Amino acid sequence: MDSHSFHKLLLTLFYIGLSFVLILNPALALTNCSFPAIYSFGDSNIDTGAASAAFSRVTPPNGETFFHKPVGRPSDGRLTIDFIAEKLRLPYLSAYLDSLGTKFGRGANFAVSLATIRPSSKSLTGGGPSPFYLDVQVSQFQQFKNRTQGGIFPDFLPNNDHFARALYVFDIGQNDIGLGLFSNQSPEQIKADIPDIISKFSNNVQAVYGLGGRSIWIHNTGPIGCFPYILTSFPVNASQTDPAGCATPYNDLSQFFNQKLKEAVVQLRTQLPLAAITYVDIYAVKYLLISQANKFGFQQPLVACCGFGGKYNFTFSARCGQTTTVNGRPFFVGSCPDPSVRISWDGSHFTEAANKFVVDKIASGNFTDPPIPLQNACNRVSPA
Repeated sequence: MDSHSFHKLLLTLFYIGLSFVLILNPALALTNCSFPAIYSFGDSNIDTGAASAAFSRVTPPNGETFFHKPVGRPSDGRLTIDFIAEKLRLPYLSAYLDSLGTKFGRGANFAVSLATIRPSSKSLTGGGPSPFYLDVQVSQFQQFKNRTQGGIFPDFLPNNDHFARALYVFDIGQNDIGLGLFSNQSPEQIKADIPDIISKFSNNVQAVYGLGGRSIWIHNTGPIGCFPYILTSFPVNASQTDPAGCATPYNDLSQFFNQKLKEAVVQLRTQLPLAAITYVDIYAVKYLLISQANKFGFQQPLVACCGFGGKYNFTFSARCGQTTTVNGRPFFVGSCPDPSVRISWDGSHFTEAANKFVVDKIASGNFTDPPIPLQNACNRVSPA
């Protein structure tokens, strides 16, 4: 065989081998999206300072692990949206409602703590959710986009082409379930409301698509029956508790919500043919972490790190960062000695370490549908 034929044979074998690898792992053939910006919508799971700016300031010990001071986040450090930004090599998102020190050149965060998908007649001061429900957040994004056209102040405002190429993250729904529970609705009544809640969620995704959003990353809701604030407020008997110690009736609500959400995502893919829509199974990752905490180096998965009182170190009358009275003396509700080995930060939010675990798992594509990595989420591929 002459040299030309030999090199031709090697090239043929190379392409055959490459084709075989791509068949076994299609993700290798996907385009790296190089997202220039992130726009996020949701609740306290990804609120980087909106509620703190608009309502009550987040106080110490929040922020102690990474930022070493409170920075509006309900955690000891970074949230999942912060780790998503890091994975994409983008700066942390400024909250849209924060007027100080904000930069929106690489995206904006419209998420607000206590936000719901569906509006409520209850006021925030009356024990209801945030007035910044999902419709409002998307309306704010529309105004933001309309008012930032022109390409001026590039460090503070986005370039015009960023909107079509950005990643759009949704993480909301937990408070819709919680609001039903704290309004004394039965699980059956809450389930009856979920289709309407999901319909309103779909309407907002369609609105973002209409505003140019094409890469849409949708988190389902976590196992609410594993969170201290639910376990404390709605105790269950032993027959309603799973091996991890979680309350199955309330996790069933999360799973029902997620089932309807996934069905809606399937429909949205048909309705929005130019969109790359990724369904992210946050529930599976969080339950994996909670149910196998020791395996992953965590301890006391159902006990709040920053809290006070009871089996789960949580009471609404003495929340993280507040001062209460114990034996006639003031007592500051601080954090546990080592938040890095704990999952629950304050009874309803995760620690920085747990948030990092979640994003490391979902960014790989192993917990998404379609199963593609975060950095490839602009690719439209067939779901699993």
